[in-house]
Amino acid sequence: MASPKTYTVERRTVVDAPPDRVRAELDDLRRWQGWSPWEGLDPDLQRTYTGPPSGPGAAYAWSGNAKAGRGSMGVVSSTPEAVSIDIVFEKPFPSTSTSTFSLLPSGGSTEVVWSMVGPRPLVMRLLGAVISMEKIVGKDFERGLSQLKACAEAPAA
Repeated sequence: MASPKTYTVERRTVVDAPPDRVRAELDDLRRWQGWSPWEGLDPDLQRTYTGPPSGPGAAYAWSGNAKAGRGSMGVVSSTPEAVSIDIVFEKPFPSTSTSTFSLLPSGGSTEVVWSMVGPRPLVMRLLGAVISMEKIVGKDFERGLSQLKACAEAPAA
């Protein structure tokens, strides 16, 4: 039996910093090098940044080894409440998804909810229990949120 045609992966953490400080780490794609769970997969990764430095229209393309793959992402929207990013992978396998970082203020802290939604190709639907996006990226999201928390909580340079 095939599973649903889309997937959702979601993780959350509380960051001891205001939402605007967290948002600064998210909508400036150059800053992802400081916290992204996928940094370090290829020390020779080729990066290209286009568009404005941050916010809607900011874009990033990468090309690397078999682990890093090749793809691009761009900030679609950035508000005090959320940052949404469209992601396109070309290698190791083609896929598209949207990641949204919801920023929920709580006193001087921010609850960050990182969710990713995308289509599930037929082969992934058929192998649903064996190959799930939850298993593929869930731990990466946890590591990324932990690293994002450390970056956003660090004293300003």
